[in-house]
Amino acid sequence: MEHDDQQLGRILSRREVLALFGSASAAIIVGCGPTSSGGTPTSAPTSAPTTAPAATAAPLPTDAPAPTVAAPTTAPAATTAPAATVAATSAPAAVIAVPACVVKPEVTEGPYYVDEGLDRSDIRSDPATGAISEGIPLVLTFNVAQIVGSGCSALAGAKVEIWHCDAAGVYSDVVDRGSSTVGQKFLRGSQVTDANGLATFTTIYPGWYNGRAVHIHFKVHPTANTVFTSQLFFDDAFSDQVFTQAPYAAQGQRTTLNSNDGIFKDELLVPVTATDQGYAATFEIGMSMA
Repeated sequence: MEHDDQQLGRILSRREVLALFGSASAAIIVGCGPTSSGGTPTSAPTSAPTTAPAATAAPLPTDAPAPTVAAPTTAPAATTAPAATVAATSAPAAVIAVPACVVKPEVTEGPYYVDEGLDRSDIRSDPATGAISEGIPLVLTFNVAQIVGSGCSALAGAKVEIWHCDAAGVYSDVVDRGSSTVGQKFLRGSQVTDANGLATFTTIYPGWYNGRAVHIHFKVHPTANTVFTSQLFFDDAFSDQVFTQAPYAAQGQRTTLNSNDGIFKDELLVPVTATDQGYAATFEIGMSMA
């Protein structure tokens, strides 16, 4: 149960992406298709894309509570998520540019997904008890777009779900490693993207557990019967500094870095910045709706 499965999707080659944007009739599936009972995408949705306003950065909530522990006095430089590997380091003249919203790799759902139906932005608490998970607050924004022609357009109305472990490496509502949190629902929730394609969550910086690097699971549902499943990862140097503080420090030295996590992909790194309330991060992701 501590080890997730292997990657589900694949990263497109530059040739495939240029073919997509070089033909008005071209279409690709990028991990976004109708699901079977097991939740694995099988084909592309048939809904046609619509044009929406360009996505903008989401402001931090003004009512977010103060962090339960102090943020680092000097935050390490945020890692800039590298461009998807579909883009070459150099390109010949007169080729079609690859839009920034090219979808990131799809990877395994893992063993800890539970469909709680929790429509909420602040996912730190357990709804039954009101207890708030300890950790440094993290405001996480998803900027969801769809591929339109040779560019990107904000995707409104997409459901985004996230779930992750707490500072001690524990997930809610599961039986695992000799303990049970069944009935608890901390650090789980969903939001629907607004007109700008944005869905924002207030959570905590995730902890770690044996066999996995630091990560957050997520699903994007562009329509009611389609789903894209993947995970976010964090810069190891940044996590190392976070984990020197309480309550994370009680876990001791972590055992798995990005470099030896079999699921990790560079394209899934999310840049993190320090704020006066904790941390903030924005993850941009595109969908092919053809």
